[in-house]
Amino acid sequence: MSDFFFGTDPFSEFDRMQRQMANLFGGFPTSLRSGRFGGFPPLNIGTTDDSIEIVVFAPGIKTDQLEVSIDKGLLTISGERAQVQPEGAAEVRPYAQERFFGSFRRVIELPQSADPDKVQARYTNGCLSISVGKREASRPRAITVS
Repeated sequence: MSDFFFGTDPFSEFDRMQRQMANLFGGFPTSLRSGRFGGFPPLNIGTTDDSIEIVVFAPGIKTDQLEVSIDKGLLTISGERAQVQPEGAAEVRPYAQERFFGSFRRVIELPQSADPDKVQARYTNGCLSISVGKREASRPRAITVS
């Protein structure tokens, strides 16, 4: 008789497939939402005891083309990067183009500890740095034992 039908765990094959799928799609934070895989602009997210730190790599974008908003625990970063046309570009027919241009939108789901009233954003050297403070109650604190 086959072990497939009479094994000790009839769902072990499903568990194996689920692990393989997790390995295939793993490593991608579920709190990031983008219109497509590998969305522009790329970003890094980290945390400290006092804040959530987000760095968005968006070179070539003017600050008036960036918009940052927060609503219902979602931080939205949107903007537009114009296409750069070198001189004499009317005669050039591109066959490869890696630099993204056009509008973009990234949405980050913030943890419940984030305080939407404590958000700071600054743009320096092509990097948009966003700091979202944490609520006072969620910060770690030392408790003395008596």
